[in-house]
Amino acid sequence: MSDYERRAAAREARGAVPRRSWTPEEERRQDLLQRYLGALASVSASEARASGSPAAPASAPARPQDRDRAPQAPRVRDVMNAPAVSVAGDTPFPDVVRALSGEHLSSVPVVDSEDHVIGVVSESDLLAKAAVMAVPHRPGPIGRFRERHLYEKSRGETAATLMTYPAVTVHPGDLVADAAWTAARGRFKRLPVMDHLGRLVGTVSRIDLLRALIRDDTEIREEIESRILRRGLLVSPDTVDVTVENGIVTVSGTLDPELVPELLDAIREIEDVVDVVDRLGPG
Repeated sequence: MSDYERRAAAREARGAVPRRSWTPEEERRQDLLQRYLGALASVSASEARASGSPAAPASAPARPQDRDRAPQAPRVRDVMNAPAVSVAGDTPFPDVVRALSGEHLSSVPVVDSEDHVIGVVSESDLLAKAAVMAVPHRPGPIGRFRERHLYEKSRGETAATLMTYPAVTVHPGDLVADAAWTAARGRFKRLPVMDHLGRLVGTVSRIDLLRALIRDDTEIREEIESRILRRGLLVSPDTVDVTVENGIVTVSGTLDPELVPELLDAIREIEDVVDVVDRLGPG
């Protein structure tokens, strides 16, 4: 991934939350989000290089020929959760709330009698309902146009009247990269997975997609050691130490200054490396 793509991913990650001091958990979440966005940019750039065309923007739909070029790429079926938790359209509001809280979910698919996905009920849908129940009021003159639909929907009493529709879904055979773009564009935390008949077969979360797109720090370190250090092409593993945290590689030890740029460039070419920190001294 280029420096431009890294900076773009970092900007989007920083803009995803309010400007305030981050807690350690929030900082970790933002690191994951940055790596998620960076992985998406890397996938897009790789496909563009293979086709000889510029990288497709986030709003561009995936083309069939792009899918055919990567038969070994992970598919949604490899990372989805099955069976999926769902609710029927006539499920009362309190039962929908219990389904979400009991399963620790942010959204749940709504299905008909044949398991066809007809919509999705999210925490946002239920929050609007709860707000109207607590303080019933109609939107004022300024907000009436923007809030009318939300207010009217919040008066619903069942999953079918509270849900957002049509549902944004993916299929088991879709590329993980394509599903990730769908989740990123719509800011969805979870997507229903449907078969070719439109029936619910599972769900896939943003963290599932993230884990499929990027490797953990241990795997990155092992590849650096096996491809660069153990082979002894540039340096001796006895003189250089490598640590990886959230995709950021720190290289310490001693090395001939003339070899440092080549070593750092070789590490940057490793997939999923976010950045490289040089703490090498002259050998």
